Amino acid sequence: MANTQLEKNTTKEKITIAGAGPVGALLAVILARHDHPVNLCESRPDSRRHNVYQGKSINIALSDRGWLALEAVGITEQVKQNAIAMKKRVMHAVDGTITEQAYGKEGQAIWSVSRAGINEQLLDLAEKESLINIEFEQRLIDVDFNSASASFSHEHAINKVSGDILFGADGAYSKVRRLAQETPRFSYSQSYMPQSYIELHIPANADGSFKMDKDALHIWPRKDFMLIALPNPDGTFTCTLFLDFQGEVSFSSLTQRSDVSEFFQQNFADAMSLLENPVDEFMEKTANPLSLVSVDPWVINNKVALIGDAAHAMVPFFGQGMNCGFEDCRVLGELISQYNNDWSQIFPAYQGARKINADAITELAKRNFIEMSEYSGQASFLLQKKIEAEFHQRQPKLWTPLYSMVTFSPLLPYSEALAIGDIQQKIMQQIMRIPDIEHCWQEDFVYQKLQKLAEAAFKGANNEAVIHARGENK
Repeated sequence: MANTQLEKNTTKEKITIAGAGPVGALLAVILARHDHPVNLCESRPDSRRHNVYQGKSINIALSDRGWLALEAVGITEQVKQNAIAMKKRVMHAVDGTITEQAYGKEGQAIWSVSRAGINEQLLDLAEKESLINIEFEQRLIDVDFNSASASFSHEHAINKVSGDILFGADGAYSKVRRLAQETPRFSYSQSYMPQSYIELHIPANADGSFKMDKDALHIWPRKDFMLIALPNPDGTFTCTLFLDFQGEVSFSSLTQRSDVSEFFQQNFADAMSLLENPVDEFMEKTANPLSLVSVDPWVINNKVALIGDAAHAMVPFFGQGMNCGFEDCRVLGELISQYNNDWSQIFPAYQGARKINADAITELAKRNFIEMSEYSGQASFLLQKKIEAEFHQRQPKLWTPLYSMVTFSPLLPYSEALAIGDIQQKIMQQIMRIPDIEHCWQEDFVYQKLQKLAEAAFKGANNEAVIHARGENK
């Protein structure tokens, strides 16, 4: 792994990154621009030359937190050229009825981007940095948590990579994290959602156009399970079916082709004319689990640290997994500047800043499955969202809906959004109990009561968090 640029005399620490996915590649660029020599090591082949993403999600939802991190390395416009703005949710009921819900205010959207595409763009950017050396097909086999040296296997040879710091950016099934479990006082937990998932496909029309509204994330909410679809630039949609792994209606119970066909006809009849061979796909594919990972600490011996999914794998129901990982990188870069490359201060600050927020968005992501699969199809839920949006228009300094705080307020910590959102939900429960709210929701007295309740609640809440949220949404 020799690289003459990395061998130059430097006072900055040499850093090894295990994992060259989107988070690892972004982290490498940020570290190199702080003058750190970086060895970026990836276990898979180079995705620009081999299809390493086969069978995995080909698109992800990127929101303002992710864009802010990409902006920090100057790649925003390049990524947006191949991204599609999703301005709303479109809900498809069992009877084919369609309802819509805007994600935010005019001009706000989440973006469907190619996972492979953004990874490759970040790798191209990393290769332009003289301080970064990238090596593929390097399987991590050992880490010395005292020295930050690591051993990688490549074509039956063992390569030992020395460095002053090592980051585990190797994803939800991180080998760095597994090795860290052998160190003293390292706490680790992994749990699984009842649901698993498979991916399905909606092809483009013959002329390359979309078969559905392209500026939306489509949801078929069915309470205990759901189907979602995200648009791709080529006119296709990537669909994901979330269904219990075990139970009466589950991946485990649906083993006969006739039962699978009946399941789709009963629950997704309107999608059957859009989907490409859904029954065949269901029968052929193995359901993927949805896991949640929590670890503490994220930093060991001020030498080895976890970042991205390696530190906080979460379920995808808030669309914040990669956004949170990118935010890890951005915040770390800011701490490097703040503490003038003093890693004895950077690492504790990184753990303190990110752990509480990763825990918060993990909790919100779990909750959002119920919102997407059940509530989003209910008239009362959609009405509540309309009331909150209207109140935000009237009182933007007093009230920003939880979804907007998470998705469109990139400087507001997740933990503060969670705390404020819990207060808001208690208030909205009172508002939704107003008699005949379905017909009087636009009346001034509703918003006068909402204002009174909000002012009283936030007066006794974490004022700093509330002020922060208000400041982001002036």
